[in-house]
Amino acid sequence: MQSLWDATATPAFNVPELTGPLRAQAVVIGGGYTGLSTALHLCESGIDVVVLEARELCEGASGLNGGQVIAGLKHDPDTLEQMFGEQVGARLVETVAAVPDLVFGLVAKYQIDCEAHRSGWIQAATSQSAFAAMDARVRQWRRRGATVQLLDRQQLSRLIGSERYCGGWLDARGGTLQPRSFQLGLAQVVRRLGGRIFTRSPAVRLERAGDAWRVLTPHGEVTAASAVLATNAYSGGLLDTLRRSVVAVPSLQVATEPLPSALGDTILPQRQAVSDTWHLLRYFRRSADGRLVMGSRGTFGSVPGVTAARHHYRAVQEIFPQLHGVRYEYHWGGLVAMTGDHLPHLHEIAPGLLAGLGYNGRGVAMATLMGSLLARRILGEPLAQLGFPATPLRAIPLHGFSRFGVRLAIEWLQLRAGMARVRERVAGQRSASC
Repeated sequence: MQSLWDATATPAFNVPELTGPLRAQAVVIGGGYTGLSTALHLCESGIDVVVLEARELCEGASGLNGGQVIAGLKHDPDTLEQMFGEQVGARLVETVAAVPDLVFGLVAKYQIDCEAHRSGWIQAATSQSAFAAMDARVRQWRRRGATVQLLDRQQLSRLIGSERYCGGWLDARGGTLQPRSFQLGLAQVVRRLGGRIFTRSPAVRLERAGDAWRVLTPHGEVTAASAVLATNAYSGGLLDTLRRSVVAVPSLQVATEPLPSALGDTILPQRQAVSDTWHLLRYFRRSADGRLVMGSRGTFGSVPGVTAARHHYRAVQEIFPQLHGVRYEYHWGGLVAMTGDHLPHLHEIAPGLLAGLGYNGRGVAMATLMGSLLARRILGEPLAQLGFPATPLRAIPLHGFSRFGVRLAIEWLQLRAGMARVRERVAGQRSASC
């Protein structure tokens, strides 16, 4: 399975496998955005870091996602303050509001070649009730100084090139990038700053070694004062409670052929990223070479193809009927780590042992942020000053049924979507609820 990002990324580079023993000040397990951001921020402070990646770089979610850089979390700012209290909640909102600045700031500072484009992120409403909720969301962000704008149906149609939606809102803080190139760029920066990265080096055991942590791989080991678990949806049995603290949900994307200019110029002409509020969320964007990239929840399978992507083809046709007959040249999928509260989780599991995961579909921005937070904690910053709450590590109840539950949930949402389409056809409208 080759993704569009595989085919168009900056060139990869050779990374060795770990053989033999090493000592370092910090060891990071996982070479995705979380792990590489942790390592980069530690290296900036002169810390000797080793990163262990179980496979090759970019084979996990960091190299396969939609490349959307989104500010904030799933919950609205007022909700976060209610959940965590006025003081802690306000600091959390401030922290997550600035995440795109962190991502695009790293790209600029280190000149990472990843097709970064900061033209904003749009959330499009598929119903009038969803649009009404966006009005409240925009007002909440405006009170906090964010550059956001409510879009009526006509305004949204001009920005997207579709009449499918009731309206939406534009967050100018967001944007897009080439996710695989961004990951490779972070890895290059880590190596340039003196960090050591090893691939094909899965952590098979984690143990206490006096006042340090020892991580064993099939052919080597690393001993360090601090250890970070940065495995997200790809967490295995190294720490089973961590694996069971999230649910791994499949996400599938398709990419069209490059669109002809006359047609492509009418679809996302300003190149914003878009997510919608359909029963089974769809997210889409244009690639640097002019393709439409459409993503949504997928199916559990190693090689997604035409059958698995039929819902994505239908989504493209519904949102952009002018693309009837377009060819699809790429299909690929990966896993998204979902949490029960729809929030990312930062855990201090034991002295010197940290973890960060669970980005709920906003991993480009939030994983990069999480890495910076983990680095700050390792450098001695008190948890209370991070601007992001640390929570106890807890497994999701009945986690063993999660895969079955996810499959049922996806099928149920697909059924609801099908019923909605029937109602719309009967009503003779493009969107009956608008």
